[in-house]
Amino acid sequence: MAEFNFHSRMFKKSNRDSQINLFGGIPALLEGKSKKQFDDSSAWHNQFRSQVISRIDESHYKVLFSERMGAPNASVSLLVGMMILKEAMNWNDLQLFEESRFNILVRSALGLFNLTDDIPAESTYYLLRKRIHEHYREKGEDLFDITFKQITRDQISEFNVNGKNIRMDSKLIGSNIAFYSRYEIIHRTLVLFCKSLNESQMNILSVSDKEQLKQLLEEEPQKTVYRSTRDEVKSRMQQIGALAYKLIKLFDDNSNDQYQLLRRVFEEQYKVVEEEKIELRPKEEITSSSVQSPHDPDGAYRQKGEQKVKGYSTNVTETASDGPLNLVTNIDVRPANTPDTQFVQPSIEATIQVTGQVVETVYADGAYQSPDNDSFCEGIDMVFTGMQGPQSRYQLELESDGLHVTDMATGQTQIASPVTKRKNSKDDKWYIQTEKGKKYFSHKQIRTSQMRKKMHERPIEELRKRNNVEATIFHFGFTLHNKKTKYRGIFKQQMWANCRGLWINLVRIIKFTQQTCQRTFQTLKNQVNSLLFRPVFAAMRYFGVNIDLKLVMYVFLFTIMKFSNF
Repeated sequence: MAEFNFHSRMFKKSNRDSQINLFGGIPALLEGKSKKQFDDSSAWHNQFRSQVISRIDESHYKVLFSERMGAPNASVSLLVGMMILKEAMNWNDLQLFEESRFNILVRSALGLFNLTDDIPAESTYYLLRKRIHEHYREKGEDLFDITFKQITRDQISEFNVNGKNIRMDSKLIGSNIAFYSRYEIIHRTLVLFCKSLNESQMNILSVSDKEQLKQLLEEEPQKTVYRSTRDEVKSRMQQIGALAYKLIKLFDDNSNDQYQLLRRVFEEQYKVVEEEKIELRPKEEITSSSVQSPHDPDGAYRQKGEQKVKGYSTNVTETASDGPLNLVTNIDVRPANTPDTQFVQPSIEATIQVTGQVVETVYADGAYQSPDNDSFCEGIDMVFTGMQGPQSRYQLELESDGLHVTDMATGQTQIASPVTKRKNSKDDKWYIQTEKGKKYFSHKQIRTSQMRKKMHERPIEELRKRNNVEATIFHFGFTLHNKKTKYRGIFKQQMWANCRGLWINLVRIIKFTQQTCQRTFQTLKNQVNSLLFRPVFAAMRYFGVNIDLKLVMYVFLFTIMKFSNF
């Protein structure tokens, strides 16, 4: 079984120019139409190998290996390619290895042209994933995200993709966790911490504490919630909170993940009052950033309309040129309660880094606009296709002589009176007198009114440019089941998202190259017609030769297609 070699051999890039075996090579075993389809340069497996596998810079992964750890005996680019294919095809691990061993198109995509070429062992695959994750936790560097940006940068450069105009949209995705009640979250977190304690640590506990822990370990919290009244559940949470507080104080020198998680859950769910009494926090004090499951502490809660999600918000940014090819430039995964406004700056900066071009126009919906982004987006045309909240009755224009307020219902315009500033007030306000009393306006309302006016003045064709990103969002989440991924933790979610982004870009490149080939053949046909057939047909008509000219053309073109790559 192939595994990583832990000896002094240093990391070296893999050789991608593998020799094709004369007898065991896949191309040598195929004939006719099968061979033609297998050799088709525009086929997905050949495009994946040339547009993804061959572009992976393995030197980024050198930090995972050293003289002590040794070098991998399997190609890093092959292993990364397997990770991408898994998410592209929505395979589980068993399907991934089965397809990689026996599907000749998948093997071709990975650069395995010989039937005797073996794929890496499962342990090798899992160990690389583990090291990438550990490197992220220790150094904060996402090597897989670097690979995504590097591949996309090369593709944009090769196909001359225009990155000056971009569009973005977000999607809520659920983590692979169950919906736990408040009691279940507290109970399961405490149980996980207790299971992490060794025998010597357990001996520190009193007999009564051990007995209580034993009961908690045997309990099924979901059934307890179902069978108990609200007051009984509250009483049990109070008891568990007292025990958790005692354990936190007893093991305060413990720095493992389970202890930190228990401490976090306790601080989110309880508060310590006078004389160190434990008290449950009111529901109103529990934020959406609180732990939704001890199995995925990175996730957060968010309700968007009728959709309730415990997981993450994913922002997708892509180029939006009028050209035939647009690519995804950045995918940003954050906790579900992250507002869309926080995606704007990092997404634009990441796109500039990938494309090497200055962003001039951004197409997005109204959820992305905020005063905080105005200064950063100065010089960028922000095209918002909608604004949050109902349409105001009043249109506001701040002129040199004051605030002009136009009542859209009556068409009347009047100048608002300024409100005398209070001592601690930082914002200017204005008001007008209406039948129902004074109507006040702030700088925020003025800004919103101006943005709505600008949006209504834009041509409908310009506003529709954002709509295409919704199709990207659909394809991005196409493999989700019940809007949930198969993973837990923000790093694994980001890794999954980047795999989906690479596959979306590959599909677009395949379609682009196929269309280019079709246009090339059409151009060839037109040139042959104008340079060869027209003079010949004219001469035949001059000498009175009677022949079906269309039949001659079709036979000639069929012969070209038969003996060419078209």
